[in-house]
Parts: sequence; structure tokens; C-alpha cells
Amino acid sequence: MAHENPHENLDLEAELSLGGASASRVHPNDPWVWSLAICAVFAALASTRLAIPSTPLFDEVHYLPAARDMLDVWNGGEAIYRNKEHPLLGKTLIAIGMALFGDNPLGWRIMSLIAGTVTVGASMRAMWHASEDRFATLAFGVLLATGFHIFIHARIAMLDTFMLSAIAIAAWQFAAAIRKPEQGRWRLAFTGVAIGAAIGAKWNAMPLAPVFGLSFFILRLSAGRRRLLLSRRGAPVPGISLAEAFLWLGVMPLAIYALSFAPGYWLGTQNDPSLLAQDGIIAFHSEILSLQRQVLDAHPYQSSWDQWALNTRGIWYLYEEIDGAQRGVLLIGNPVTMLLGLPALLWCLGVGIQRRNPAMLAAVVGYAVSLGFWLIAPKPVQFYYHYTIPSVFLLGALALTLSHVRQAGWSKVSFGVIAASIAVFAWFFPILSAAPLEPPVTFKNWMWLDSWV
Repeated sequence: MAHENPHENLDLEAELSLGGASASRVHPNDPWVWSLAICAVFAALASTRLAIPSTPLFDEVHYLPAARDMLDVWNGGEAIYRNKEHPLLGKTLIAIGMALFGDNPLGWRIMSLIAGTVTVGASMRAMWHASEDRFATLAFGVLLATGFHIFIHARIAMLDTFMLSAIAIAAWQFAAAIRKPEQGRWRLAFTGVAIGAAIGAKWNAMPLAPVFGLSFFILRLSAGRRRLLLSRRGAPVPGISLAEAFLWLGVMPLAIYALSFAPGYWLGTQNDPSLLAQDGIIAFHSEILSLQRQVLDAHPYQSSWDQWALNTRGIWYLYEEIDGAQRGVLLIGNPVTMLLGLPALLWCLGVGIQRRNPAMLAAVVGYAVSLGFWLIAPKPVQFYYHYTIPSVFLLGALALTLSHVRQAGWSKVSFGVIAASIAVFAWFFPILSAAPLEPPVTFKNWMWLDSWV
């Protein structure tokens, strides 16, 4: 049995006390007030015409019936189990919104609005703790708010925004645990909870789930501790051993993910009213996997990863005459920032390696992992909304690059890119927010590329 090294404990206490001295008070440059302001503006804009269209929008036709099944059970009725190809957490949150605000457009979408706002805010906090770069943090918030992806998904009852908000919270808590090791234990625990919630909302979060634990392992390994599993000293979070980190970043996500299926034990199919309870959660996953792998007919809006990266193929979530006017909702990325983000990724890769900049490397790794998954994913038909997670890391890389450009004396370029992102967002706002398109205004006013039609 290994004996505890008393000198290690003394050194550890010194490490934590030094960390606590700098982290126990708010950093004087922490832009948390401005971050809240950006979130408030985003929420106000995203809530515009939130209840339009008054009928289900795009994939809401799949998720709203599943949420109604849950409401029926909560109200003492019987229900079937629809939309079995996805986990339950996102649909549970939609059902909660409907329970609070009614089975109407506001009830359908209110939880997505909250989740989208949380995504913007948590992403900024993650950027701040990872970089302590005030300009990059605020630029990131503005780029996210005007980048189209989060805005559109904050206005529709789909699963993506719940998954994304949980990923953003996990990144925030993980970065904060590293920055403030005296808070490391509870922040890593919250990281694990958020990872489990992200997977429980949608399986698309799976590629990123192990990144947190692997990052902890690699950084601790690089610290050269002899007692690798049990030593509580060294990067990334002094005070937390590798064994304990496995508990928070490995076991906790699995527990939360399993817990997210609890409502399914009261749901079933027409032939089996207790499908999950009878078959068990492991066997039930076989059915989810088979549904995910099923070969679907070709879809006019399907696309591939290269089209996502180049922003050449979008999806019309809506284009019809409804609620008294012709309206449209087009999912594409902001044409300015989606393209500028690509060279920014290369910049972050080079500078990140040269200067060992963790924020820059995290943006590159996050983008590569979340996009790379779709190169090998056994899902025959893919859509542009699968690019939502990579787009967040892309905009993070752009924000960090703009900060470096500004520090190099090119402030006008940095502010110019941010202003251009806002201006393009304002130009596209009518077909991002289902505004009435009065003649002679048509969708052609925004079709910069024929492939967007």
C-alpha cells in the first residue's frame, strides 16, 4: 500500500491557496455584465414572432407528438412511444414547456428560446475562462448571436438547441475548473452532468463527450506525476486525482444519460405499453441504433460536410403563405463569418501550437472532432443542421483570431468583421424570423447562391 507523501500535500495546499488567491475574487476585466447584455439582446431578437408560424415548423412534426405522449402520461392517460430514434431529454423539455404554457406555439418553443440564450451565455463564459481575453469573449457572443444557427434553433422545437446548450455548459464548467482549481470538484461534477444531458438530448453530442476526460488525462500525463492515478497535483486541476476525474467525467455522464430515460418507463407502443421497462435500457438502445442507421430515401435538402463548411447548401425550414402572409425561415450560416472562420481555424492551429494557447487549440480540436464525426457516421442522409456544433467552434476560432488581429494593431479589421456579421444578420433577419414578405419582396432577395434555393 502506497504511503501518502506529506510534502506533496503541503505543495498541493500551496498550489490551491495561490490559485484561490487569484480566483476568489472576480477578475477586474471579466466582461460578465456585457455578456449578460448580449444574452438579453439575443433573447429579445429570438423571441420576435416566436409563435409564428402557428402550425408545426419543419421537424416539430416529429418532436411535438412525442412531447404530447409524455404530457398524456403525466396527466394520467395512456400514450404510445413515438420518435424512438432519439433519446428523451430534449422531448421531455419540450413537454415541460407545453405543460407550463400550453399546447400552442409559445409552449412548443419557449424551452428552445431559453436553451438558445443559455448557449450564447455559457459559450461566452467558456471562452472567458479558457482565454481570459475580454475582446474574444464579447466578440464570440456577438458572432454566435448573429451566426444564424443558434438564432434559428432557439425558435423551433427541435433537439439540437438542448444538446448545444448542455455542451456549452460543460465547456464552461470544465474551463472554469482549470482556471479556478479550488472550485474544481463541483465544477467537474457539473461538467459531467452537462455531458450526460447533452447526449440525453441528442446522440450528436457523443463525439465530444470523451474529449473532456481525454484532455484531463493528457494534461495530467504531461505533468509527469509518478502516482498517475492517485496524485492530486499537477495540471489541469490541482486537487483532483485522475481517478476522481474519471468519476466526474466518465461515470457521471453515463449516470445522467441513463437517468434521462426515466420518462420512457411509462411510455410504450400500441402493442407494448411498457417497452422500455420490459426490454431494458440496453436492449432499447439497439432499436435506437437501428433506426439511426436506417437507409432513408434521398431528400431534396440533404447535403454533405464539404457543403456545410463552404456554406453552399442550406435548408428551408419554412417557405409558404401562413398566418396571413408569405413567410420564410432559411437555415444557412452567416455568409461572412462561416467563410472567414475557415482560415481562422488554421490561424488558431498554428498560433495555438506555437504559443501553447489552450483556447485556440480547444477551438480547433472541437471543430475537428464534431465535424469529423460526420465523415464516418453511419447515417446515410445528412443535413446542414448537423453543422451547428462545428459552427460554434468555428466562430470561437474566429473570435480568438480577431482578438490577435486587434492586438497586432489592426483594430479596424477586427471591428469591421464583427460589424459585417451584424449587418448581414440584419439583412437576413426577415427570413430568419418568419417576417411577412410583402410583394414584391421574395426569397430571391436573399439567394446569393443558386444552391441556397
